[in-house]
Amino acid sequence: MSARSLNKVQLIGNLTRDPELRYTPQGTAVCTLGLATNRTWVTESGEKREETEFHRLVAWNKLAELCSQLLFKGRKVFMEGRLQTRQWTAQDGTPRQTTEIVISDMIILDSKRAPGEETVGEVAPKEPTVVPEEAAVEMAAEEPKATPKKGVGKKKPKEGKVEEEKSQEVKAEDIPF
Repeated sequence: MSARSLNKVQLIGNLTRDPELRYTPQGTAVCTLGLATNRTWVTESGEKREETEFHRLVAWNKLAELCSQLLFKGRKVFMEGRLQTRQWTAQDGTPRQTTEIVISDMIILDSKRAPGEETVGEVAPKEPTVVPEEAAVEMAAEEPKATPKKGVGKKKPKEGKVEEEKSQEVKAEDIPF
């Protein structure tokens, strides 16, 4: 019987550099990132200490492309993945080894924007755009209709209706059991 094992890493930290996206000769996207995590503790003498750990992360395929598009230095993220150790021979012939985290999930935790990036509403048009009524009707007809999910978008009943429902009497023949 084989022993069970687990290789899972979860980190929350800040990116130490911009992601670097490359492609393998076969066309597979690979993105390398650096992440810093902090650990704080209080010593026996009451002194507050902090230690920073630096991690090397790698993303593959679509996640690699997403990381390169959405992430930048300083961004706070949650990363989940597994530890992997690689070995290779350097150009000078010396054997090399590195341990990195191959990420499988990424969540952006802050609302920072990349330098120079603007959000909607920051740059208002000088004059409001007027859409002719015919064009507005055509645009509305072209928009796909979203199907609301169960329980989403339901309106609350008006207070008057709630009181009406509460005041109705329940008859014995209306009860199904």
